[in-house]
Amino acid sequence: MPTSPTTVLIVGSGPTGLTLAIDLARRAVDVTIIDKTPQFPRSSRAKGPNARSLEVLEDLGVIEEVLAAGSAPLPMRKYRGGVAIADADPFADVHPTPDSPYARPRTVAQWRLEEVLRDRLATYGVRVGLGRELVGLTEGDTSVTATLADGGEIEARYVVGCDGGHSAVRKLLGVPFEGKTDETQAMVCGDVEAEGPDRGFWHQWFDEDGAVMLCPIPGTRSGWWFQAGPETDASGTPVPPSLASFQRLFAKHTGLPGTLLSQATLLSTYRVNERMVDRYRVGRVFLAGDAAHVHSIAGGLGMNTGIQDAYNLGWKLARVASGQADPALLDTYEEERLPVAAGVLDLSAERLRATMEAIKKPGGGLDSAVTPQTRNPGDGYPWSSLARLGATSRLRAGDRAPDAPCRDMATGTPRRLFEAFAGPHFTLLGFGAGTATALREASAAHEGELLAYGVDAGTTHGLADDGHARSAYGIGPGEDLLVLIRPDSHIGLITRPGNLGTVGEYLRAAALERA
Repeated sequence: MPTSPTTVLIVGSGPTGLTLAIDLARRAVDVTIIDKTPQFPRSSRAKGPNARSLEVLEDLGVIEEVLAAGSAPLPMRKYRGGVAIADADPFADVHPTPDSPYARPRTVAQWRLEEVLRDRLATYGVRVGLGRELVGLTEGDTSVTATLADGGEIEARYVVGCDGGHSAVRKLLGVPFEGKTDETQAMVCGDVEAEGPDRGFWHQWFDEDGAVMLCPIPGTRSGWWFQAGPETDASGTPVPPSLASFQRLFAKHTGLPGTLLSQATLLSTYRVNERMVDRYRVGRVFLAGDAAHVHSIAGGLGMNTGIQDAYNLGWKLARVASGQADPALLDTYEEERLPVAAGVLDLSAERLRATMEAIKKPGGGLDSAVTPQTRNPGDGYPWSSLARLGATSRLRAGDRAPDAPCRDMATGTPRRLFEAFAGPHFTLLGFGAGTATALREASAAHEGELLAYGVDAGTTHGLADDGHARSAYGIGPGEDLLVLIRPDSHIGLITRPGNLGTVGEYLRAAALERA
């Protein structure tokens, strides 16, 4: 049966789809989100959000819940022949800084993260429609009609496929998913109940003839995420995952009783896939997350890249749907995110090779997959047509906008820049007293879509810099500059207060050529 028309239909309710749905709903965009599964999955799968994704989750208003649901990344205990021979903490030397408050990722079971996001989405009156499988897409002049397996239809102005590596949206669009699958690199996975191992470590038993990895699931008493090289039968064919197989693998590599494992659920076989699309948009339909790119799990970049896809797309869809921006703004989603996906694919492939080499030797482990690049890939979009103009000694237009601790000039209470950025608006920072007039004019001209803050500028919304803001933004003492921050916390432009007109031009987003 037909469903009421919607502005944006999201197909897939994993972290990517939920992030996008929240971002649209908080901007008062009518959004519908569906998933073909009859019930929400309980798989732990992805290990959790990285530093950049935690910044996104703060902006969406769920950071406290996410931090409470998870734990800091655990040190890794590595074994050979069942004997512990080395511990490693790849994040031991990583600490928060004034401009980057979430230096470490957070270990959170994917099902728990999805619960937090669904709860947030429900505050906007939006809930996931389960058991609704997409089987057809027909695009008209002003909308797309989605046909469901039960015969129902949903008419939407835009459709976004966030439905994973086997994306029905991508297949219906006929978009190629070029790349390769390495059948020789397989791993069996699942959630298990286990007793015995110390829950303060991610245990990794690597031997010449196989491996077992066991990571405790935060928020559970005895839940663990199990990964292992599969058993093979007499013909060399991998044995499907099962509790009995997990118990045999565990006993073989750990020297502990296999009966310590119980209740293996959500079993799967993972093979290394390295694939991506050559375009993120076909007319009124977009792809995001695993629907657009899949790669090695090395570095834990998959879910995070999807969350950041959604964060990039959300504000653009909202502005176009509300008539605030030219539809050409939507082309910048692919322009900005496709190169990021290509870079992540290359990075994860390189880290997988490094890890496979490392584990050949005693003491090698998954810490080899962690580098400064995997901790927080993709600092910005300096190549983008939306990176209009301007630079300082530390930043360019298109870069991620740093955080910094400040103080409210009226009350003296602490206030971070990220708190000023939070929400569906653009932010104009004015550094220096010479920006006060420009900030007042910008606030009046763009009321409702822009919030202006003066940093040591003596304005109504004034922030006192405690020495970190100017440093983070590379702005010297006594220098007057305007910095326009996009709703996804990237820098749109950097300019002098005398060039205030460029701010209005940017906000209209009608002339997308580089200024």
